Amino acid sequence: MTEPEKTFRASFGIKGIVQHQLDQSYHSPLIDKIRTAGFSLRTGRLEIRLAKEFGFCYGVERAVEFAYETRARFPDRRIFLTNEIIHNPRVNAELQGMGVKILIDDASRSEITEKDVVIMPAFGVPVEALREFQKKGCVIVDTTCGSVMSVWRRVESYSQDGFTSVIHGKYDHEETRATCSRAAKYLVVKNKDQAKQVCDYIAGFGTRDSFLMAFKDACSEGFHPDKDLGKIGFANQTTMLSRESIEISEMLRLALGARYGQAELSNRFRHFDTICSATQDRQDAIRKLGEKKMDVILVIGGYKSSNTGHLAEIASEFCPAYHVEDASSILSGEKIRHKKIGAQEVLETSGWLPAGEIKVGVTAGASTPNRLVEEVIQRLIDISGAK
Repeated sequence: MTEPEKTFRASFGIKGIVQHQLDQSYHSPLIDKIRTAGFSLRTGRLEIRLAKEFGFCYGVERAVEFAYETRARFPDRRIFLTNEIIHNPRVNAELQGMGVKILIDDASRSEITEKDVVIMPAFGVPVEALREFQKKGCVIVDTTCGSVMSVWRRVESYSQDGFTSVIHGKYDHEETRATCSRAAKYLVVKNKDQAKQVCDYIAGFGTRDSFLMAFKDACSEGFHPDKDLGKIGFANQTTMLSRESIEISEMLRLALGARYGQAELSNRFRHFDTICSATQDRQDAIRKLGEKKMDVILVIGGYKSSNTGHLAEIASEFCPAYHVEDASSILSGEKIRHKKIGAQEVLETSGWLPAGEIKVGVTAGASTPNRLVEEVIQRLIDISGAK
């Protein structure tokens, strides 16, 4: 069987068969009701307001549907995921309950045979991993988001023209690792502090050894900053904070212009905004919600989710904000378990819910299903004494 016959990148066309399963697991009549009522729900002492854009984006919804269709299309085959399909524990647990196994290490990948089915997650896989599975001859179901593939095309074009890809992202994130594998030369910067280190080096400050030590896990093999920072193509992990990406891009542009002159800039710097539109829409929506002066904001999503973490960062600019994974994170009206904003630490905070009549804003990351949002809202109503 030829590779195209064993690689699937579009729906099998059997969504109708799995729609009931999807609705049971992820649909929410309550969220539909709140949307219809102007994204607002009044109950007891609570006024709950939903952001206008939240939850499953198109790419995530497509990936989840495709995975469910894959199980229905190949009922008698072993099915594996190269990683979590999206960063949401509930969704991954549902798939595992359907017999889909997550490949966790090299040993588990070695057992794949041509009779098996392997699903690529929404954030893609590195080129090397894709080639490995193609060599095994197994069926490949590729659910990679179109926005992610757009970034890949950008970095590939940078490489073809001799530019180093500087990627605003988290070097250990699955999407960024997949993007790096498409670039001949790359450097990953997580934030403005790291971008400043790059700009300082372009300006002639610092030593090569100290630079390579700072970015030892975040650059391509054989990276030579004196040569490889002379021509930069900028790109993003699609779920990063868009405002910060714009600022980092401008920092790099100014640094190259100062070093080589404005006349040379067009030959030395390229930038195409690769933040996905769904990420941008959700970030814009949480800002608008914050401007309505909430007393507290709940941001719902997996703790590994980059886009959810950035929503929490934005929300915290307006009022106390808590990144919760699911309804079990709301321990009581007095105590809440949540991920610390801008860090990996999970905390328990007391006195989180104000007394009296309050406005609570709610949003969710792009990998969070509506059913999970409903459960958080219902838990909030229950512990607040609202009727």
